[in-house]
Amino acid sequence: MQKIQTLKAAFQANYKKLMLLFVGSLLIIVGASAFNLKADNPDAIVGVWKTGEGTAMVKIYKNGDKYQGKIVWLKEPNDPETGKPKVDKNHPEAASKTRPILGLINIWGFNYKGENVWDEGNIYDPKNGNTYSCTMKLQNANSLEVRGYIGISIIGRTDTWTKQVLR
Repeated sequence: MQKIQTLKAAFQANYKKLMLLFVGSLLIIVGASAFNLKADNPDAIVGVWKTGEGTAMVKIYKNGDKYQGKIVWLKEPNDPETGKPKVDKNHPEAASKTRPILGLINIWGFNYKGENVWDEGNIYDPKNGNTYSCTMKLQNANSLEVRGYIGISIIGRTDTWTKQVLR
């Protein structure tokens, strides 16, 4: 009987500590689960992103089951030579050389692959008129690595885009 009373007294003395430990552990598990759900969000790239050079902003959005983006802002929207809005003068097809850069869909065809990676897309560079294969990886909520490449990903260039906050 004495052993039971001793165990009961020990339990009562440590009850608050045990409850705090239990509740704390539960909060850590729930918090980690919530973070994982948020970190693995296919729509996390949706929004407006400023390119690494800071000369353009691209609005990424979902189109059906794929992601694409269009140029929505240019640091220099007008061509210094003509004073008129910039056009896609470097495009290889003559019919596209007069289309405006502002509003141009320059990334398309991306599928979410998991672990904050979007792949199987393309990126068009109006500066040189070339289209590249592309993959994007979200580094954090405000930083997106965009890698354009030819053939294999090793032969390419990575640009880090910054998410813009609407005011």
